Amino acid sequence: MNMDNLDDLKTVWHTAKTDKLPTSKEMLKLIGTFRNQKLRNKWLMIISCLLFSSLIIAVLFFVSFKEITTYIGGGLMVISGLLVAAMNIRSIKRFKHLDNCSNLEFIEFIEQTRQNQIYYYKKTMVRVVLLCSVGWLMYLYEFISKYPIWLFALYSIAIIYLAFLWFIIRPRSFNKDAAKLVATREKMETILQQLKNK
Repeated sequence: MNMDNLDDLKTVWHTAKTDKLPTSKEMLKLIGTFRNQKLRNKWLMIISCLLFSSLIIAVLFFVSFKEITTYIGGGLMVISGLLVAAMNIRSIKRFKHLDNCSNLEFIEFIEQTRQNQIYYYKKTMVRVVLLCSVGWLMYLYEFISKYPIWLFALYSIAIIYLAFLWFIIRPRSFNKDAAKLVATREKMETILQQLKNK
């Protein structure tokens, strides 16, 4: 290597602009914030589902119902709550191991999270919402079966509400979460690309 190449290398090294690149502390903060936010959301979901399931079990246990549909409906809602809790408990294990990772490992983690999100949206959520919806409609039957007008009105409202959740709220929620993951991934890939170009 001659001296001209060494001088050129020094010039490039000293003139490289690193203003837009985050420091290592900022990178760790980004990863930590992402991890903590997801863990917090998962714990809140687990606690909510377990409380919901416990409440339904308590109602089924302490209140005597005449119709078997009430018990079946309550059981289906409990199963749906426990399924969501189990899925989130399983997912927490992945996020716990996200403490110390490289930028590339973080991008791979985000991609795996995106794939899990798609699977949850297409498979798991369908099963859970179906179980909970059928359970809810069966659970309500005993209370309104004596009044045909109320039965029709309440079931119509319930079905419209479930359709609203399924066709409007569910896709919006998925798109919002997917956009956040894509933005985080693109940010990390931009940073990695800038580091490679140096």
